[in-house]
Amino acid sequence: MFPIRDHNPSRRPAHVTRLLIAVNVGVFLLTWPAFADDRGLLQLWVDWALIPAAVSQGYQWHSVLSSMFLHAGVMHLGGNMLFLWIFGDNLEDEMGRLRYLAFYLACGVISGLAHVLADPSSTVPTVGASGAIAGVMGGYLLMFPRARIDVLLIFVIFFKVIQVRAWAVLGIWFAIQLVLGTRGAPGAGVAYWAHAGGFVAGAILCLPLWLRRGGPRFWRLTGGRPPHAPALAPTHVPRVARRRP
Repeated sequence: MFPIRDHNPSRRPAHVTRLLIAVNVGVFLLTWPAFADDRGLLQLWVDWALIPAAVSQGYQWHSVLSSMFLHAGVMHLGGNMLFLWIFGDNLEDEMGRLRYLAFYLACGVISGLAHVLADPSSTVPTVGASGAIAGVMGGYLLMFPRARIDVLLIFVIFFKVIQVRAWAVLGIWFAIQLVLGTRGAPGAGVAYWAHAGGFVAGAILCLPLWLRRGGPRFWRLTGGRPPHAPALAPTHVPRVARRRP
């Protein structure tokens, strides 16, 4: 189940979300030559990636921030930017641009620290914006639990696009991070605890905004969807008898 788009237009252009995507793509293009040289790539990771063992010993604190703008490949970058594009615009619209930018960076830092706490002795370099984007997803779940998301279902060689509520998509995603983080070794390829930590941080950081909007009353007024989302289509259309000449 892979989210591919939503049906929830924002009131204003999502300039910060677009800027973040542009910065991530730009950094990836700048670092692309290093992927052709193993030694150069290793040096890039040592200098700028998040290495829990180094941070836990008081070194390379800058990597908590710098690592969220690095990616390990085209698919890694593309998947992260797709999720940011789907979920970021509505949250930016609701928060305002500067608060949203601060929120994004804070979620990225907290997710990085969660990864360090999960396995402080790990020497595996960690890169990617997924922790910060997980924070965006956590905030989105709190603010718009009934938003409609198109997800791609893949069954071996068959696929189908269906609409699913945000609470189901994001709830399942979060549960997967918890299960795999608990059963697997942190730092063994995917930073599950960074994802989970960012998600929880995003929900908590959005809580004051949700309460200012009225809390449960905000859900009732908006239907649990972004305020400017289109009205839901009817789920059942009665059959109409046709007159024949």
